[in-house]
Amino acid sequence: MPVYKFRSVEDMPDPAWRAPGDPALYRALRNLSETTRRLHPRRFPAGVYKHRSIEEMNAQRDQWDAEHVARSRNRPPTK
Repeated sequence: MPVYKFRSVEDMPDPAWRAPGDPALYRALRNLSETTRRLHPRRFPAGVYKHRSIEEMNAQRDQWDAEHVARSRNRPPTK
């Protein structure tokens, strides 16, 4: 893939715009999601969790999110 240099932002071509319902849009979103999943996978504890309330369930999810962020901060930087 060639690398192009531009003197200013005005010289750059407009980004590809896809209309809602366009199959190319869904392919692009799928590819972006797959790339994100591979680069930074989410890990959830195995099992089924029962909660007494929505608030308790949300607190559990917030805890998992905090652990995910903490793990990603402890990862060595990529080159």
